[in-house]
Amino acid sequence: MTLENVVIFDKAPNHHIELEELLRKRKVTLFRASSQEEADELLKLHSIDLVVCNPHFGGFALLKRIKAQQNPSLVLFIADHSSIEEAIEAMQLGAFHYLSKPFTKESIDKILHQADTQIQSLREAPYTTRNKYQLIAESEMMRKLLSDVCKAAKSSSSVLISGESGTGKEVIAQALHAQSPRQSQSFIKVNCAAIPATLLESEFFGHEKGAFTGALQKKMGRFELAHLGTLLLDEISEIPLELQAKLLRAVQEMEFERVGGVSSIQVDVRLISTSNRPMKEAIEQKCFREDLYYRLNVIPIHLPPLRERKEDILPLAEFFLKRLCEENHYPIKRLCIDAKRKLTAYHWPGNIRELANVIERSVIMNPEPTLEAHQIYLDLCCPIKESPSSTLPVGITLKELEKRLILQTLAQEHNNRTKTAQVLDISLRTLRNKLRSYK
Repeated sequence: MTLENVVIFDKAPNHHIELEELLRKRKVTLFRASSQEEADELLKLHSIDLVVCNPHFGGFALLKRIKAQQNPSLVLFIADHSSIEEAIEAMQLGAFHYLSKPFTKESIDKILHQADTQIQSLREAPYTTRNKYQLIAESEMMRKLLSDVCKAAKSSSSVLISGESGTGKEVIAQALHAQSPRQSQSFIKVNCAAIPATLLESEFFGHEKGAFTGALQKKMGRFELAHLGTLLLDEISEIPLELQAKLLRAVQEMEFERVGGVSSIQVDVRLISTSNRPMKEAIEQKCFREDLYYRLNVIPIHLPPLRERKEDILPLAEFFLKRLCEENHYPIKRLCIDAKRKLTAYHWPGNIRELANVIERSVIMNPEPTLEAHQIYLDLCCPIKESPSSTLPVGITLKELEKRLILQTLAQEHNNRTKTAQVLDISLRTLRNKLRSYK
């Protein structure tokens, strides 16, 4: 028996007689909630395995809150009447199952058995220490970091998460939001490196109809959309200098005007920023305002690269291995001892993202139940090959050397600019500017 704690959330929770009989036979701890406040309180106080909802009595709202908080509880919808559209919506939102009355005890028993299997799968995490936000930390430095994340989450202070590409900065940002008092509100993301500089101001603050060519209607910006919630500014070092003054005012005053607008809009937003570039370097190069940096860097969190926390490599590898096997409907594979040694010995320049790719490729390309060392394709993840000669041409300038390195890497990555930027550890915007200068 795996089910331990179950909540029945309905206007009249004791109406689910057939279900309660089966649950009593399983000797589960049964909680009843007849209001959203009661349901929320039970979810906070207890480790709930299954929540039974009525979709016509706040079930969808509760499901959305559970998913927004990344709570692992399974949600089962039971309704006296329903529609196909309603059931589809519930499953798309992440419901475990949806049943419309009348149903049989056999069908309920079958669903509870499926719930047992899924809960058991969630609980089994070999070699790992996992919390409900799917963060894995076995190393001492990551345990300390997650402790700091929990402390920072309780406040509304701005957080700056730094670290190399692929270390999991966005995952930490999501955990900060999910553990904060704003967890039931919006979590809005904006990738500052992926949006053209000419459009970034509109993305931040929105625009009025007719503000510029193509502005056919009023648009809300990300700050407005994140009101009362959290706004993630991904890769903040790529924000154009000319926009930083307006962003500084918005951060300081929580007030701004839409592009083409005259009235001020006030918001309440918790800001989280990320950067894979040393911000002090950007400030020294006059690419980033120092006053804006200190506004965003109230609570700094630095994510170490995977090579500096080798204790986390195998737990992460096991997690990806299990998840990929389940997603592809394969029997769960395992890593042999030599394969584990190979993984821990590698330096992982692409960090967790590279590890996930390596495991995915190994799972897909090898049908065997055990992955051997030669089936871990690390060589495919070493994009820059060493030159046969380490001797540089006499008189070559640093600028020309940089140009050669960029163009050679671009060719090796088959003109994929995103991968090239990751390999060179520079932003996509910087790469585009470099290539533009080379014509």
